[in-house]
Amino acid sequence: MSTPRFDFLILNGPNLGHLGKRQPEIYGATGLDAVPGQVQTLMGDAAGDIQLDFFQANSEGALIDRLEQAYEARTDGVVFNAGAYTHTSLALADCLAWVKLPCVEVHISNIWARSEPLRHQSYIGRHAVGVIAGFGIMSYALAVQALYHHINNA
Repeated sequence: MSTPRFDFLILNGPNLGHLGKRQPEIYGATGLDAVPGQVQTLMGDAAGDIQLDFFQANSEGALIDRLEQAYEARTDGVVFNAGAYTHTSLALADCLAWVKLPCVEVHISNIWARSEPLRHQSYIGRHAVGVIAGFGIMSYALAVQALYHHINNA
């Protein structure tokens, strides 16, 4: 088996450590443990080129620290679900602006279909190569695929 060519960080913000259990009516009943299998199914043989590293934190500072570590380690790209920090965190947006890692913003639900107007804005998105929202846990696999193709075609 060959060594993966791409190292992608799957970064999750507050309240996302209990996906599959937390508010399944909004976020579904499937947890992040399903993502590697979904990536394999979606990408076939190309999935062997990708190493996924998962990290979740409820604190903004820990997410910034992990992004800076990814920068130092020369991580190839980030799939980032910042949770509620998407809509409020200038600090995370500033970090993404300077680390300049290719990033796909991810949301399990469609944030623009949510009833709270605050959830319709994103400070993260302006520093991302794209946004994928509304496809449940599959949003992560779609983001990995998009990031892979973005980097291969850059």
